[in-house]
Amino acid sequence: MSETSTGTAESTEGEHPGSRLRGESVRVAYGERAVLHGVDLAVPDGRFTVIIGPNACGKSTLLAALGRILRPADGSVVLDGKAIHRYSTKETARRLSLLPQTPGTPDGIVVGDLVARGRYPHQGLLRQWSDDDAAAVTEALAATGTIDLRHRRVDELSGGQRQRVWIAMVLAQATSIVLLDEPTTYLDISHQLDVLDLCERLYREHGRTVVAVLHDLNLACRYATDLVAMRDGRIIGQGSPGELITPDLVRAVFDLDCVVIDDPLTGSPMIVPQRHRS
Repeated sequence: MSETSTGTAESTEGEHPGSRLRGESVRVAYGERAVLHGVDLAVPDGRFTVIIGPNACGKSTLLAALGRILRPADGSVVLDGKAIHRYSTKETARRLSLLPQTPGTPDGIVVGDLVARGRYPHQGLLRQWSDDDAAAVTEALAATGTIDLRHRRVDELSGGQRQRVWIAMVLAQATSIVLLDEPTTYLDISHQLDVLDLCERLYREHGRTVVAVLHDLNLACRYATDLVAMRDGRIIGQGSPGELITPDLVRAVFDLDCVVIDDPLTGSPMIVPQRHRS
């Protein structure tokens, strides 16, 4: 899959070393209700960051703000040294891709055409569909195991198949920063591992920066290089899984008593919950 010019910053003014994407005192509100309260987050380049936290704590809102879907009421999101809303939508999409939690599917579209939409940011008056575009689509379909679905209508697919097709569209966009909101939703355990293995390859083999929201804490600990723990619209801890995950942290974030042991396969933290008490 061909890389774009996203690895080169247009401006170095105010750039944070090792972090092309960051939030600075980000506050997001829906009407009078604040959802994020002055969040600061520097996303480490070329790593796999997973955001964890209970339902309605602001995880998806933070990801949407980082992806330019939501505009902060206060503070800013900075991409390549410049406030992200100073870029055009198309320029942002050449640098950063985002898979939202519930993407909308156009009526009657077939898989190949949906994945090809990931190439839209690379099109223009002087650059139309090319062999590179076709190759990017084929590689994205192959990476997500959806080549055999290429000519199927998306609305005929199972939830898990649709999720993998949407991930293929994001991969076809060929950005060096990839944001994924609950990418393992609707997937059985085997396909969950396939998607997380793919995320691992993206940062290990291709040097991409991957940020995802996940609910499965043990899978997050197994795959993430960095964790961001949220509660009530604030970041209450961040670091590597081995540094961050303790029984006290899990209790503070999820109101859950647990034992933390070593994963017998990877050595990463494994959370064994105690019986939940009201």
